[in-house]
Amino acid sequence: MSEHSTRAKEKQTVEVPAAMRAEEKGNCSSLVFEMENMYVDTDLHSVEIAHWKKTSIYRVPEWVKRITNVEAYRPWAVSLGPFHHDDPDLLPMEEHKLRAVHHMVKRSGKQLREFVAAIEAVADELQEAYDNLDYQWRGLNKCRFVEMMVTDGCFLLELKRMAEIRSRGEIDEDYAVNDPVFSDRSLHYLRSMFQNDIIMMENQLPLLVLQTLLGVQDGASPSQSAEQVNNMVAFLLDCELEEGNDSLGLHPLHIFHRSFCGPSHLDYEGSGKCDSTMPSAVELSKAGIHFKKSSTESIRDVDFKDGILFTPLIEVHDYTEKIFLNLMAFERLHRDVGNDVTNFIYLMGDIINTGADVMILRSKGVMEQLLGSDEEVAKLFNSMSKGATMSPFSKLNDVQRKVNDHCRKPWNKWRASFVQTYLSNPWVFISLLAGVILLITTLLQTVYTVAPYYTKRWQTPN
Repeated sequence: MSEHSTRAKEKQTVEVPAAMRAEEKGNCSSLVFEMENMYVDTDLHSVEIAHWKKTSIYRVPEWVKRITNVEAYRPWAVSLGPFHHDDPDLLPMEEHKLRAVHHMVKRSGKQLREFVAAIEAVADELQEAYDNLDYQWRGLNKCRFVEMMVTDGCFLLELKRMAEIRSRGEIDEDYAVNDPVFSDRSLHYLRSMFQNDIIMMENQLPLLVLQTLLGVQDGASPSQSAEQVNNMVAFLLDCELEEGNDSLGLHPLHIFHRSFCGPSHLDYEGSGKCDSTMPSAVELSKAGIHFKKSSTESIRDVDFKDGILFTPLIEVHDYTEKIFLNLMAFERLHRDVGNDVTNFIYLMGDIINTGADVMILRSKGVMEQLLGSDEEVAKLFNSMSKGATMSPFSKLNDVQRKVNDHCRKPWNKWRASFVQTYLSNPWVFISLLAGVILLITTLLQTVYTVAPYYTKRWQTPN
């Protein structure tokens, strides 16, 4: 070995332990330097606002899953987007998604490369929609991301197409009559499951994907307006949007949220005065408050007037928990959509404590439940309301305050108690009426008996 090599080796064996000793002594100057220069000459405020404004698809925080229901945020049949793409339980549907691509491309008369190129042109914008997108979909793996967007987008468009054909009562000749996914018989069983997977917070696809693919299919860019794409997704999800919905939705869950909450012109600025809770349905009933169904199905349409609490019809079924929890997760993670669903579930969590509360709501026609027992429904609402908070500036907070003010007045409780005790049963009322008549008769008889004595006494001179 040469003298130069020997000296280089000795230098190396000396320098490495010195660096290690510096780390052992807690010398973090290089780390400090790196952190200090990470945002040099950067307007953090502007950068963060711009970043969060582009993001609309999120992973639900683990703590939210733990206090509610982990399974409620996981798709059952099909993955859309990157977050659940490699889930082993969902991989069987990948074959059928690829078939959807081939059917759509073949019918369009275009080349697959045209669809891929169109999505690739907007890939950066699509990637920015996902919060903390894994590196496996970025950089050199961008092509894999584009492939996924094309595949999942074509799958949704084929589902929409088949739903339209079924609604018209027509027979489709593109797919075999025994197709395990796209045939009429298969969709009869699978459509509700697909619909619920499509509105999972972690299972979203930007609507820009659908608009771009339709542009290639129809030979125009874009071929469909934002309102047309929104209504197309609403049709797929069996929901309706108000007119004038001309801004492109972020993704299917956003469209469903728009439909669920009702027209945007119903926005309300509350008083800001908070009441932490309100009585249950049983207690409200004892305080003389009646329940009545609202004139619309919007969860914003909750009001309290003249002792009547108006609420929209609440349908409880197997998918209710998944629907509400994912809508609430979207509101929790995306500030621009408000808190309407969260406020509503918080309010219902107060009203519903036990099966007796559910029974009252059912008897008044404001709830239809297909889940099981009334106790199961009560447990469901108690679970969904965990971690929820009421916005102090919402209409529902003011409704809650008005209800509490009503319940605090003793006269309302006394009147309600009287009505429930004596006027709820006709025989009890008849007995009360007979007792009152008997009492009045007795008093009159006493007066007529005693009156002559005092009259005679007053007339006798002293």
